[in-house]
Amino acid sequence: MRVGLFGGSFNPIHNGHLHLARSVKEACGLEQVLLMPTGTPPHKSAAEYADAHHRLAMCRLAAAPYDWMTVSDDEIKKNGKSYTVETLRDLHQQRPDVQWTLMIGSDMLMTFDSWYCWQEILSLADVCAVSRNEAEAPFLRQKAWALSLAAGLPLTEPRIRVLSVPPFPISSTQIRAKVQKNENCSCLLPENVVQYMDENGLYRVLK
Repeated sequence: MRVGLFGGSFNPIHNGHLHLARSVKEACGLEQVLLMPTGTPPHKSAAEYADAHHRLAMCRLAAAPYDWMTVSDDEIKKNGKSYTVETLRDLHQQRPDVQWTLMIGSDMLMTFDSWYCWQEILSLADVCAVSRNEAEAPFLRQKAWALSLAAGLPLTEPRIRVLSVPPFPISSTQIRAKVQKNENCSCLLPENVVQYMDENGLYRVLK
């Protein structure tokens, strides 16, 4: 089984995340996508960073309509800093039948060789780097080739793929700003996520 690993703060998860997950799933022939929200940094305020259990709940609500999307709380349950290679080691133990594809942004690919045990990551998963700008795609492909060469991977069967996905013009930061200004952003998130945010007063400035 081929499964995509999509990690992030998802603060909150929005339609852009879902669009990206669907695009990678279809382009890479994945059967499932696993969302894995990160823990809550201790220095972040409630107005800018919802507690982990809220972000986990919103991910589960967003994933509910899709039989190909599941959510893991593995990162949230960990204490201290978590490394991608450790997450992949754990996933291989939990699901040895799965061929994993790590979904990352273009900026992450450009610094990938600075990641902890980055070469082992490439032995544990394929990598799909998402480019939202056609102009940067050639530079990303050059970086993918250089990484594969440095890791001793066969260039005839590339394990790092660069995928161009049309951008979804919204970010979690913009959504939080809209909520603080009491602006309507219901068209930017799944309806059940909007309802959850309203019911729990997420991202609103306390007065």
